[in-house]
Amino acid sequence: MVLACNNISKAFGTTQILEKVSFHINDREKAAIVGINGAGKSTLLKIIIGELNADEGDVILSKGSTIGYLAQHQDLSSDNTIYDEMLTVKQDIIDLYNNMRTLEKEMKHASGESLEKMLSSYTRLTHEFELQNGYAYQSEVTGILKGLGFTEDEFDKKVDTLSGGQKTRISLGKLLLSSPDLILLDEPTNHLDLISIAWLETYLVNYKGAVVVVAHDRYFLDKVVTKVVELDNTRCQSFNGNYSDYAHKKAAQREILMKQYFNQQQEIKHQEEVIAKLRSFNREKSIRRAESREKMLNKIERLERPTDHRDMNFSIEPRVVSGNDVLNVDSLSKSYGNLNLFNDLSFEIKRGEKVAIIGNNGTGKTTILKIICQRVAADSGEIKLGSKVHMGYYDQEQQDFDLDKTLFDEIQDAYPNMNNTEVRNILAAFLFTEDDVFKRIKDLSGGERGRMSLAKLMLSEANLLILDEPTNHLDITSKEILENVINNYSGTVLYVSHDRYFINKTATRILDLTNKTLLNYIGNYDYYLEKKPDVEAAYLGEVVETGNSGASLRPGKLPFSTDTSKSSTTEMSENKLSWQQQKEEQARQRKRQNDLKKTEEEISTLEARNDEIDHLLTKEEVYTDVPKLMELNKERKEIETRLEELLHLWEELAEE
Repeated sequence: MVLACNNISKAFGTTQILEKVSFHINDREKAAIVGINGAGKSTLLKIIIGELNADEGDVILSKGSTIGYLAQHQDLSSDNTIYDEMLTVKQDIIDLYNNMRTLEKEMKHASGESLEKMLSSYTRLTHEFELQNGYAYQSEVTGILKGLGFTEDEFDKKVDTLSGGQKTRISLGKLLLSSPDLILLDEPTNHLDLISIAWLETYLVNYKGAVVVVAHDRYFLDKVVTKVVELDNTRCQSFNGNYSDYAHKKAAQREILMKQYFNQQQEIKHQEEVIAKLRSFNREKSIRRAESREKMLNKIERLERPTDHRDMNFSIEPRVVSGNDVLNVDSLSKSYGNLNLFNDLSFEIKRGEKVAIIGNNGTGKTTILKIICQRVAADSGEIKLGSKVHMGYYDQEQQDFDLDKTLFDEIQDAYPNMNNTEVRNILAAFLFTEDDVFKRIKDLSGGERGRMSLAKLMLSEANLLILDEPTNHLDITSKEILENVINNYSGTVLYVSHDRYFINKTATRILDLTNKTLLNYIGNYDYYLEKKPDVEAAYLGEVVETGNSGASLRPGKLPFSTDTSKSSTTEMSENKLSWQQQKEEQARQRKRQNDLKKTEEEISTLEARNDEIDHLLTKEEVYTDVPKLMELNKERKEIETRLEELLHLWEELAEE
C-alpha cells in the first residue's frame, strides 16, 4: 500500500466538504476520484500533498515513497526552452554525465594510485548512471514531449511564450519524467488532443507507480483506472473496476436504496393509516393499540431519499420540423495567411443525425462550425441550409446576455411560460444550484457563461444545434444529462468535441478532420476506432491512385439468428407462468379486501350495538329489570370478546 486516507474531514466555514473520508491506494494501482463539481475532489488532492490541512483524519504515505502532483492550473514561469525545461527534471543524471566526462579527461593525465582512485570513482559513477537509465534520458524526454503533442520544431520555444494549456502540458511532462511512486493528476486531459490523450492512457496503464486521477473524461477513466473513489454528499465510497463498472454498480446501488426508501415510506403510510383506523374505533383497547403502534413508528430510523442528480433530466423539442436535407457543405476551403487548414471539404447532413467532427488541435474543426454559422468567412465553397432549418449555435465565447440580469431572470425572461421549478431544474442541470441562480451574469467566469449559453440553447427550440465543445466545464452528471437530451432530441446536431465518451454515447456519424480533409465514419467512437486503419488505408490508396479527396465506409449488416423457436417457447412458458401467478395473486388480494371489508362492517355493527346497550342501561325500566339487565350485560361481554377477536383479525389483514 502506497497511500492511506483515514477519516479525512474538511470544512470551509459552515460548509462541510469532506466528512470521515477513508480509502487506500495499493502499489501500482490506478484509481479515479469522482463526484459532482464542488464535491471536494481537488480539495482532497491538496490535503494528500499537504497543501491544505485536514480538520480531522490522517494521510499516510508509505515510508520512502515519493509523490508528484499536477494541479488543474499551472503557474509555470521559465526562461528555458521547452526541451531544456524538461531536462531540469534529469539534472542529477546530467550532473553524473558531466562528472564522468570530467573524470575521463583527468584520467588521461593521471597515473599510479591517483589513476586507480579515479577509475574507482568512474566505475561507481558509470554504474549509477546506468541504474538511472542515463543513456536513454534524452530519448525519454523527446518521447514524452511528442506524446503530449509537441513537435520537434517547438522544442526550442521559450516556456514564457507558451499558452496556459501548453504550460500545463509541460508541467505534466516534467511530472511523468520524474517517475514518483505516486502521481496525483487533477484534470490531466483538459489541454490534450485525442492523440495525446490516447498516448497518456497507454503511458499511465503501463506506469510502474500508482496513479490517482481526478477527471471528467469517462473514456479516459475506462481505459486507465481499476478503482473508483466516489465523493458524494461529503462521504466516500470505493468501487473496484473502471468508470463503466462503477456507473453500473452505482446505478444498481441507487436502485436498491430507492426501493428501500419507497418501501419504508409505504410502510410508514400504512402504519399511519392503521393507527388512524384504530383510533376511529374509539375503544380503549384500540386506542392503546394505536398509541403502541405510534411509539414503534417513532423509533424507526427514517431513511433519507437517495440523491440522484439525474432527476433533473429535461427534454427539448424543435418548434418546427425541418426538411430531410438539413445542411449541405460544398468545396469548403480556409487558410489563415500561410496556414492552410483544409481544402475542398464537402459533406451533407440529414434530419435526425447526430454528427461529431473530431481531429487534432489546430486542424480547423471550430472554424468549420463558425463558417457554417456565418461567424467566419470561407475562402471558397458554399453552405446551404435545408427547408425550414432553424439553427442554434453554442460557442463558449458567446456573449448574448444582459449582463445585469441574474441567471434566474435571464432564463425566465427569455421563456416566460416556464415556472420557477422548471427554471431551477434547467439551471441545476448545468451546475447552477441554490443561491447560484441569483448571481448576475457579469459576475460569472468564462466557463460559467459557457454553461449558461448552453442552458439557453437547450431551450431555444432550434431544429439544428451547432455545438462547439459542449461538455467543457460540465461535471460527469451534467454530461450524462446532456447526453440524454441529445439522444432524445428529434432534431439534428452537429458538434465538435474531444470527449470520446460523449461522442460514443451520442454520435450516429463521425467526420474525422485529418490531412486537411474529412473521412466519414457512420457509427460512434468505438466504431471509428475499429474502422480507422481500414478507412485511412483506403483513403491513402485513393489519393495515390486517383487523387480522390475523401473516403467513406458504411458498416455492414450485423449477424443475427432466425431460429427463434426455442426462445419463443421459453418466453411463452415464462409468460404463462407469470400470468398464472398474477391471477393467483389478484384472487388472493380480492379475498383479503373482501375479508377486510366484512371485518370492518362487523366491527361497526357490534360497536353500534354496544352503544345501543349502553343507552338501554341508562333507562330505569331496564336497570330495575334484573333478568333484562343480566341479559344485556351478558350480550355486552360477548360483544367485547368478539370485538377483541375482530380487532386482531383486522390488524392481521391490514398488515398483509
